Amino acid sequence: VSVRSRVEAGNIRRVLCIFPAYAPAFGTLSHALRLVGAKAFMPPQGLLVIANYLPESWPVRVIDENMSRAKRADFEWADVVFVTGMHLQTAQIHNIRERARAAGKVTALGGPSVSAAPDFYPDYDYLHIGELGDATDALIARLDQTIAPPPMQICFSTKERLPLADFPLPAYHRVQLDNYLLGTLQFSSGCPYLCEFCDIPHLYGRQPRLKSPAQLIGELDFILSQKAYPASVYFVDDNFIGNRKATREMLPHLVAWQKKNDYPLSFACEATLNIAKQADILALMREARFDAVFIGIETPEPAALKAMRKEHNASLPMLEAIRTLNSYGLEVASGIILGLDSDTAETESHLNDFVDCSRIPMLTINLLQALPRTPLWERLARDDRLVEDSERESNVQFLRPYEEVIATWRRCIAHAYAPERLYARFIHQIKATYPNRLVAPGNGRVTKSNLMRGATLFINLLFRVGLLADYRRPFWGAAWQAIRCGQIEALFGIGFVSYHLIEFSREALRGEQNASFYSARARESIDTMKRSPNDTMRQSA
Repeated sequence: VSVRSRVEAGNIRRVLCIFPAYAPAFGTLSHALRLVGAKAFMPPQGLLVIANYLPESWPVRVIDENMSRAKRADFEWADVVFVTGMHLQTAQIHNIRERARAAGKVTALGGPSVSAAPDFYPDYDYLHIGELGDATDALIARLDQTIAPPPMQICFSTKERLPLADFPLPAYHRVQLDNYLLGTLQFSSGCPYLCEFCDIPHLYGRQPRLKSPAQLIGELDFILSQKAYPASVYFVDDNFIGNRKATREMLPHLVAWQKKNDYPLSFACEATLNIAKQADILALMREARFDAVFIGIETPEPAALKAMRKEHNASLPMLEAIRTLNSYGLEVASGIILGLDSDTAETESHLNDFVDCSRIPMLTINLLQALPRTPLWERLARDDRLVEDSERESNVQFLRPYEEVIATWRRCIAHAYAPERLYARFIHQIKATYPNRLVAPGNGRVTKSNLMRGATLFINLLFRVGLLADYRRPFWGAAWQAIRCGQIEALFGIGFVSYHLIEFSREALRGEQNASFYSARARESIDTMKRSPNDTMRQSA
């Protein structure tokens, strides 16, 4: 049973929930979606939770603009437009407001970006600051009372958060799950660490809050009840081992669910590198069929880790920790930051050596970006080193010359994603990681949707990469290794990910992509956003 708002609504309000489009990035695999017939990366978990929290009598539509833009008819249908998003979606968030205003609709904005920087959004009628809780009920009560735009912006701030254990089921039924590359699931919120550049402690707290294992299993059952769904699910927790005891107690329930349902899904998550010390958790993750983990390594330089308050990454030998994770079948993806105050002329060679020695295939190499309400933002503001310039790749005034930092970034991604080097790292995974994964019994993953995706991917890989790509020779070298080792499923993943990484890095080197996931540089990814709101609505009707 899904928990609803405590507000007893007396009126019917039609709510249009819109999730803004992302700009292309290393981490969203945007180039490779077409290879499997997926339309977007992951469903908007937070917006789906809000959609199921609204009064049951209120009709709701959810539109993810990573798939298709909201049409004029959608705005005309709605009484109110709900929007959420992150800082990297700021331009798209404002664009949705302009289109809603052109349609004469009242707007409400929530989510991480507005919660950290409400002053970025003076154009919205209502702001929801913080997580689901008393502010949400206050907003619902206000909209039940009136849907006329207020004379001045009204801000609702959460004082009492709804416990995670009382969260409603995400409204997976309001989106077509199999249009996404990955499904999403949340077990915890918050992270105990205080990394200087991270806004998680400010937004969600240092004491991770938890769902119950039974609640998590209920959400998994709800995913499986949909007509079709992705074969892989990503835990969107800020840190999967933020509360190790809770994770350790939850995982046996996940293992039991997998066994009961013939292992229909594989899982991935984000965690700190010190997860490598937790052998019991890693063993359970393997049993539950986790096959990937994103680690914010940030830099291989110990002095830089200390400066950014991420000493826990240096609490064990970094390469040894990665090998440990590989030994449990976990392929590591890594976040890397350039432009740190501690960077020197040797940083580039140190990073390139790390890429080659760690043999991590996918590294999201970004320039440092200061996010509002982080210790980094506050320090740079005190030092007058925050830069507001939409032509720059970062809002940070680096200690090294700006053009030198950009050039270093370009050389590093050129090194990391040279096809021969990338496929060599994948060949290492074929030998050192993939054989350690659980060979799941049963045929839970043999669904019509998965078979269609597999066939689509096979045809596209054969044509786009195996025949047409100028890097087809190193691709076939890795493919032959995978075939020899019986890693056919892994071969599909290698082709899929490598296609995106190579194509995206080449665009970045041509200056067609931003150097940071959070870059403020104006680079519109949707041509229609350049039109006026009225033109856009006319052409999308």
